Amino acid sequence: MNMDQLKGDWKQLSGKLQAKWGKLTDDDLKVIEGKREELAGRIQERYGCAKEHAEKELADFCKSL
Repeated sequence: MNMDQLKGDWKQLSGKLQAKWGKLTDDDLKVIEGKREELAGRIQERYGCAKEHAEKELADFCKSL
């Protein structure tokens, strides 16, 4: 899934993102609005993981869609 698809399908993906990363709030998802770097940053912040780990988790998630 590329960035255009991520932005275009944001409303549908929001539920899947919250199912995978339950610590992301509705407000987080509204602020992110399909911006991949912002999403990785929020995952990093909420879960206290390294940037590289958050980006890898996000990449794996996108591949699974």
